[in-house]
Amino acid sequence: MSTLGLSSADQKAIENFRQQAVEPSETKLVLLYFSATWSNACKSFGAMLANIAKSYASKGVVVTSFDIDQNKIIADQLRVQSVPTLYALFQGQLVADLTPANGEAQLKQALDQLLTQLPIAAEAAGEEDIEQILEAGNKALDNNDAEQAVTLLGQAYDLKPEEAAVAGAYARALILAGDIKKAEALLSALPEDMKDKPEIHRAEAALSLAKQADSVNLDQLENLRAKVENYPDDDEARFALACDLIAVGNRDGAADQLLAILAHNRDWNEGAARTKLLQLFEVVGIEDPWVSAQRRRLSAILFR
Repeated sequence: MSTLGLSSADQKAIENFRQQAVEPSETKLVLLYFSATWSNACKSFGAMLANIAKSYASKGVVVTSFDIDQNKIIADQLRVQSVPTLYALFQGQLVADLTPANGEAQLKQALDQLLTQLPIAAEAAGEEDIEQILEAGNKALDNNDAEQAVTLLGQAYDLKPEEAAVAGAYARALILAGDIKKAEALLSALPEDMKDKPEIHRAEAALSLAKQADSVNLDQLENLRAKVENYPDDDEARFALACDLIAVGNRDGAADQLLAILAHNRDWNEGAARTKLLQLFEVVGIEDPWVSAQRRRLSAILFR
């Protein structure tokens, strides 16, 4: 697929498709799942597909999903007419349209038939396979693609639940997808020696922040914005605004508010703004360039 003359977004979509679909299809059967966040049908279909991904991982089957609104060029090239759509890809070629399969049983039957026709070895996933799935899942997390992240990281977790990096990433994927209870159950059931790992701390921090989202009201958010604008020295209102901004995923706005509190009164409420900011850093990831930039802003305030 040529990228000549395409926008940077389309070029990125094509490169992502190459890495997550075409390359793995050289040795595996890749299921291309096209969905949309606005489609109710995709929610149940996606849940079924997550089960398929887990049970067929050892048979050489990989599921990768694409939001048609974010990957329009891919959907157009593959003539996706509606969602959900499910294709099977092997060695860079479409080998089946599995969309008509009615339910999990029929889909499994179709997959079993395909696997008998293609030279795909059924074997346990090795370390390299798990690392590839984990890498793709983390990329989906970075792109806020909840469905893809849950599918891939759920597959990785099913293969290696004892790995802190896998468990922590899967928990964050569940949180991103809004499945707070399942993420909380996963984290609480981990062995004690795993709970001290930084990957698990990051997931727990994400869970703590996500629980605030249940109480966020958009009218309340706008009222807080107005209050902070009218009373810029009201650190309590500014802190509440920052918490709500975190809950709705606006990390830039949240960081601005927390840093404003620190600039005004770094010791306010026993350093609550700094504590919340560090918690946000942990969720995003200490090595993330965004965190590095915000740390420089924080240092400029603390050491001026």
